[in-house]
Amino acid sequence: MAVLLDEKKSLFTLYTRNSMYQMKVDNLGVLLHTYYGKRTEIIDYSYLISWKDRGFAGNPYQAGNDRTYSLETLPQEYSCFGSGDYRASALKIRYHMGARALELRYVRHEILEGKYGIPGLPAVYAQEGDRADTLVIVLKDDVSGVFVYLYYGVMENLDVITRAVRIENRAENSIFLERALSMCLDQLYGSYDFLTFYGKHEMERKLSRAHIHHGVQSVGSVRGTSSHHYNPFMILADRSATETQGNCYGFSFLYSGNFLAEAEYDQFNQTRVLMGIHPDNFEFELKPGEDFWTPEVAMVYSDAGFEKMSQAYHHAFRNNLCRGKYKKARRPVLMNNWEGTYFTFTGEKLVQMAKEAADLGVELFVMDDGWFGKRDSDESGLGDWYVNEKKLGCTLAELSDRIHELGMKFGIWFEPECVSEDSDLYREHPDWAFIIPGRKPMRGRYQLVLDFSRQDVRDHIFAQMCEVLDNAKVEYLKWDFNRSISDVYSAVLPADRQGEVSHRYVLGLYEFLEKLGRRYPDMLIEGCSGGGGRFDAGMLYYTPQIWCSDDTDAIERLKIQYGTSFAYPVSTVGSHVSACPNHQTGRVTPLDTRATVAMAGTFGYELDPMKLTAEEKVQIRQQIATFKNYYDLIQDGKYHRLTNPFVDEVYTVWEYAAEDGSEALMSVVATKIYANEASIYVKLRGLKEDRYYLLNGERYLGGALMYAGFRMPEATEEYQSWNFHFVEEK
Repeated sequence: MAVLLDEKKSLFTLYTRNSMYQMKVDNLGVLLHTYYGKRTEIIDYSYLISWKDRGFAGNPYQAGNDRTYSLETLPQEYSCFGSGDYRASALKIRYHMGARALELRYVRHEILEGKYGIPGLPAVYAQEGDRADTLVIVLKDDVSGVFVYLYYGVMENLDVITRAVRIENRAENSIFLERALSMCLDQLYGSYDFLTFYGKHEMERKLSRAHIHHGVQSVGSVRGTSSHHYNPFMILADRSATETQGNCYGFSFLYSGNFLAEAEYDQFNQTRVLMGIHPDNFEFELKPGEDFWTPEVAMVYSDAGFEKMSQAYHHAFRNNLCRGKYKKARRPVLMNNWEGTYFTFTGEKLVQMAKEAADLGVELFVMDDGWFGKRDSDESGLGDWYVNEKKLGCTLAELSDRIHELGMKFGIWFEPECVSEDSDLYREHPDWAFIIPGRKPMRGRYQLVLDFSRQDVRDHIFAQMCEVLDNAKVEYLKWDFNRSISDVYSAVLPADRQGEVSHRYVLGLYEFLEKLGRRYPDMLIEGCSGGGGRFDAGMLYYTPQIWCSDDTDAIERLKIQYGTSFAYPVSTVGSHVSACPNHQTGRVTPLDTRATVAMAGTFGYELDPMKLTAEEKVQIRQQIATFKNYYDLIQDGKYHRLTNPFVDEVYTVWEYAAEDGSEALMSVVATKIYANEASIYVKLRGLKEDRYYLLNGERYLGGALMYAGFRMPEATEEYQSWNFHFVEEK
C-alpha cells in the first residue's frame, strides 16, 4: 500500500515513487499537515512545527490555558473560516441563522485499494498495473453536524497525488457553501516563486514567475470557463529552481469553470496554497442529507526542476486522464476549412478542397462553422442545428460520402452551448439563454449562452446533434465555445439558489460530453473555446485533444506551446499549419517552419489547398510523411524544453526523447538573425551517456550531446527551422 498509518502517533504517510506527503491528527483532533516533498524514510515530521504564544493568535476553547496552540499558526490540512484561523480558508459555510463558523475534528479514516472516482466530475484513474490507493479522512464539526471527507488518491508509479473533498450535511437545517475549495497546502517555511500561466485570446498560457511576498497572490477566472486569461494550473517552486534543478510543486485543477488558485505568505513566513472553485457568485445549498463534491486537484512534486514535474503530468494525463479510442489510437492528419474559406463555401467547394487535401496525404477533412441553419456570418443561426442543404447543395450524408470516396474521414464543427438571437431556437425559447430579468444581456460574438444547467436545454441540443450525426458518417467533432459567460441566471432555479448556476452549468456540460462520447465511441472530439479558452485538465477527460489557440502564427505558437507544455502533453495540443501571410499577425514564415511547430501537437492544416503552389504541395507531402514517421516519438516521448522563447531570442529548441533513450528528435526554430552572430550551443537531455548516436552519418556520444552540447545551425533566412533525429548506434 502507498498509504501507511502509524496508529500510535496518529500519523498518515502517503508516498509515490519520488515524493512523500504526511499529515497527523493532534491531541485536539485537528488534522495537521507535516510534510510534502522528496521521499525519505518515514519519520514523524511534526517535529518541525513551532509552538509559541503568538500575539493576537486566538486559542480554541478546547486548548484550555495553552496559549501556544492556535489554528492561525498551525499547518492545517483543510482550513476553515471562523475557526480562529484568519488566513485564506478552504471552506466557508453559512448556517440557516446566518452564522459562519466551522471547527473540524478527526472522526475516522479509511484506506482503500485503488483510486477513488467523483460522480459527474473528471478524475485521474488507475489502469491495470498501476499502484494506486485511496485515503479517506473523515472530519466533523460537533456543533453543526457537518461532515467533511478528505479524499487522497495516491498514484505511486505515476508520482501523482490527487485531492478532492466531499461535504455532507447531517444537520437539521440547510447549510450554504460560500467557499468550497478542493485543497489546502501549508508549507511551514521557505522562499518560493509563484508560477502561473496568463494570457488573452490568441496568446494563451504565457509563463509568469514572481516571488511570493507577504499577503495574498492569486489568479483565477469568473468567466464561466477556465479562460484564455488564466489557466487552472500553478507551480510553487524554489526561487533557484530551473528546468533540471530545484524543488517544485505542481497543482492542476481538473475543472472547466470558474476557479481560484491562491498563495498566501503569512506573518510568520509560512506559505499556504489553495485551489478550487472560485467563490465569487458561488453559493451552494445543501439540504439535510445532501452532499457536495469538489473537483479534483492533481499534485506533482519534483526535486529535479520543472522538467521532471512536467513529464509526470504528461504521462498521467495522456494515460490516466484521457479516455476512449483516441487516447492511444493514432490521430489522423486533418485539414480544416476555416481559414481557407471562413463562412463562404459550398459543398462543391469543400469537395474540391478535400480532393487536393487527399492528394497531399491528409486523412481527415473538417467542415467548420457555417454549415447549419441561417449561418452566413456569426450574427445568426446558432442553436438551429439542422443542415443548410441549400448552401451545401446536397445533404450532409451526400457530402460525407463524397469525402469518404476520396479515402478521407469527415468531421464537422458544433457550438452547442450558445445561441444566436436571430435563430428559431431563441425565438421559441428565449428563457433558455442566460438573461437576468429586466436587463439587456451582454453579447459576445453576437451570441448568448444557453443554460446548460437545465436538463431540458441539454436534452434538446443533444437530440438536434444526434439527428445530424446519426444521418451522416462523421468521425470527428470540433466542440467550440466562443465567448465568456455573463448574465448568469437560470429561469428554473429560485432566487436563493442562483449562486449554484455556474457550477451546475459545468456539471451539465460534463454530463452532455459523457453522453456524447458513449453514443459515438469511435468519434474523435476536439475541444475548443475560441482556441485555448478552455484548455484544462477537466476537458481532457472528455476530449483527448484541445485546439491550443486561435493564433496559428508559428512564431507566436512557440510561446503559446511552451507555456502549455508545463502541464499538458503534446498529444493533447491541437496545432495546425496555416496560410501566409498569417491571418492573425500578417507574419510570413517558411512553410517548413510552420510544420515543425505544428508537429509539436496533433498536427494538421488550416488553409485552402487549392491556393498552394506545386513546390508547396511537394513540401506538404514530405511534412506529412515526416510526422507519421516520428509520430510515436512525438506523441509518447519525453518532452524537453531546451530553451525558453521568452528569454532566448535567437533560437527556440525543444526535444522529444524515447522513454528508453534510444532516439531523440530535436526541433529548432531560428527566431532572430544577427550579422556575424556568435555560435550558440544547446545541450540535449534524455540520452544514454555511454552510447553513440547517429545523425546524418556522423557519430555523437550521448554524454557529449548532453554535457558539452550541440552547435546550432546558422540561419540563412528569417524563421528557418530544422529537425535533428539522433538514433542510437546498434
